[in-house]
Amino acid sequence: MAQGQSLQGVTALMRAEMAPTGVKGLLKNKKVFFIAMFASFGGLLYGYQQGVLGQAAVMNSFQRDFPEIRQSASKLGWLTSVLQLGGWVGSLSAGVFGEVFSRKHTMFAGSLWVVLGSFLAAGAQSTSYLYAGRLFTGLGVGTLSAIGPLYNAELSPPEMRGFLIALQQLTTTIGIMLAYWVAFGSNYIGGTGDGQSALAWRLPMIIQGIPAVILCIGLFFMPFSPRLLVNKGKEQEALKTLSYLRNLPEDHYLVQVEFLEIKADAEFERAIFDKRFPELSKAAGNSFAQYSNIFRSRDNFKRVALASLVMFFQQWTGIDSIIYYASIIFQSLGLTSSTISLLASGVIGIINVATTIPAIYIIDKVGRKPLTMAGSVGMCICEVIIGVIVATCGHDWSTHAAAGWAAVVFVWLYIVNFAYSWGPGSWILIAEIFPISIRAKGTSIGASANWMNNFIIAFVVPPMLSNIGWGTYIFFAFWSAAGGVFIWLCMPETKGKTLEEMDQVFGSHTATEEMEEFARVQERVGLTSLIQGRSGAGSDKGSVEKEAGLEVQHISTV
Repeated sequence: MAQGQSLQGVTALMRAEMAPTGVKGLLKNKKVFFIAMFASFGGLLYGYQQGVLGQAAVMNSFQRDFPEIRQSASKLGWLTSVLQLGGWVGSLSAGVFGEVFSRKHTMFAGSLWVVLGSFLAAGAQSTSYLYAGRLFTGLGVGTLSAIGPLYNAELSPPEMRGFLIALQQLTTTIGIMLAYWVAFGSNYIGGTGDGQSALAWRLPMIIQGIPAVILCIGLFFMPFSPRLLVNKGKEQEALKTLSYLRNLPEDHYLVQVEFLEIKADAEFERAIFDKRFPELSKAAGNSFAQYSNIFRSRDNFKRVALASLVMFFQQWTGIDSIIYYASIIFQSLGLTSSTISLLASGVIGIINVATTIPAIYIIDKVGRKPLTMAGSVGMCICEVIIGVIVATCGHDWSTHAAAGWAAVVFVWLYIVNFAYSWGPGSWILIAEIFPISIRAKGTSIGASANWMNNFIIAFVVPPMLSNIGWGTYIFFAFWSAAGGVFIWLCMPETKGKTLEEMDQVFGSHTATEEMEEFARVQERVGLTSLIQGRSGAGSDKGSVEKEAGLEVQHISTV
């Protein structure tokens, strides 16, 4: 059986078995949803970290305790961006640790880093402790940002994968919203004047460690990735995990098909790697050695480059310049009161969550490409309008109060356009486009690209706002538009494809000898005979469709 024919047969059966998407799919398999939701606590921590410092920085008590930070745009930029530096290291190392120690153990380590960093920052008596707390927290959330979407991708059925990976972005927006509103509420501890209690800014820092503690405990009860288990040779455990996740017995036909498909893909990747790079396959520390496979294989390098560029363009839309410095930006738009600027930032949090919820529902129906391209157009328009308003009215906001509020509204509309498009879409793409042999490493490199560009933006935005003002918004508008063009020209649509089908999506395994090798692997693991034996039970299309319908009926009653 040719590779394409085999995969098409598997795909048809998988679609017949799991046709419902979105809410219908969740109702059919609540277990996977709750596991993925809990794994996405890393997104909650990531989002909270993004929003908390910018809110604390405008509080009177923080400015009183650390006047040198608020008075220097570069110092504020460094304190904000040191989180991203830690995140870059954490996300890049997660690729190796995720393979060596498993996905869930790596998430546990990331959670511990967040706990340590959170309480160092909360108890800081000097800027050194603040920097250390932000760095360690960055290591943790960087690790979680790389490994969380990967874990969810590997546990998800294909028609729900976009939804479940996008939970990471939803929890990120919830984290941002919580940071904004916790800071808004704690701003009143001891009053809002010079007598404001230090607890006003310390309390938000303390709260950020609580979800990390909960995640540490909950990870003990979560399953290992079945794809990682197959890759490690623990096939019986992988089959048992798949059975648990799909609510079906281990010997059920659909569980067997998915298991053998994963096994065939893993064996094929190993065979090709050993054939192409025999010296690396014998090297000590194979997980490290396989990084060379990324750069020595044209197909792997292409996918890593695409994932990195997706995250480059996601960051250079300017989203985190808004998230990190929302209160400061709103003050620069004429909302000079710290209370009003914090309130306007809180509205960002609500809009972000409210827009992300429908986005993750429709992304498996509409697709990744249409949403991200539409979002690019919307963000570009909003940023251009904000830039024009600031250029024409920013010299005197007191006499152009209405224009200032108009700019604030377009900041909110900008958030809407990001939240339904690049927010969930970028994380979904980097978690699903890689073959199993480099999936953890490729995802970690893509996530690290997010963090490195995030670091640069967090550092340069305060000086940009101070020195070029309205030009900042035009600058990011250009990159928003460029991101849409990149998606249009360079990214294939991955909606509805299994992780094992991504090679077809990207045109891999096209060489005749590789197709033949893959067919041999499928036959060796028993996938070919399983599919042929099943399809042979029906001699026409109607018989096959009827059989698929019976599978759906069986699933619905489990």
